[in-house]
Amino acid sequence: MKLGVLRTGRPPKPAIPQFGTYPDMFMDLLGRDAYDWRVYAADEGEYPAAPEDCDGYIVTGSAAGVYEDDPWIGQLLDFLRAAKGRAKLVGVCFGHQAMAQAFGGRVVKSPKGWGVGAHDYSVVSREPWMDEGPSIRLPASHQDQVVEKPPGAEVWAASDFTPFAALAYRDQPAISMQPHPEFLPDYARALIQARRGKVYAPDEADRAVASLGGPDDRARVGRWIGAFLAG
Repeated sequence: MKLGVLRTGRPPKPAIPQFGTYPDMFMDLLGRDAYDWRVYAADEGEYPAAPEDCDGYIVTGSAAGVYEDDPWIGQLLDFLRAAKGRAKLVGVCFGHQAMAQAFGGRVVKSPKGWGVGAHDYSVVSREPWMDEGPSIRLPASHQDQVVEKPPGAEVWAASDFTPFAALAYRDQPAISMQPHPEFLPDYARALIQARRGKVYAPDEADRAVASLGGPDDRARVGRWIGAFLAG
């Protein structure tokens, strides 16, 4: 299976030697030998010639907001609309928001503030590619949120803080989620520390770092993504 990664952002430069880029993180999560991987620098305007060039695409996280007027964001939304029904789509964080925005939902900078650290989400819809666990725990790193889902989507995971935390599309083969199964806890900590005192207040950063000490469901949700892509 040819699997494209639409890169829409980058980790802090000091973290890349240890943790890699966002496409690297998805390759490690899903298996470097499991797919014929292709990486496209969507944040620089690089795309395949046609959606059918890959069987599926993963849209990564980004520091950008999908409502911003940068030309590359409009180009990304146009590509996603063009890819509807022609390739499988998986969106994570910014990718989750971009898919919602492209297909008729709405994304805003949330007045709730930042969701950062490990968050718990209830599974509210049992999808065919999932196991039977009632909840998932994953690293989060976002201020923007989907506040209206697209007409063709249903929520499959939610929390009080993020009611539209994960979507499954009924009108195309596509899923998305706000939290980050591709983030190693050590990377999530490094990202928090890089933003301490700039993006996060020290006490907020302390709470987020402390939340990352326990078990999470990264591998489990990675298997879900793999099962969705294989289905």
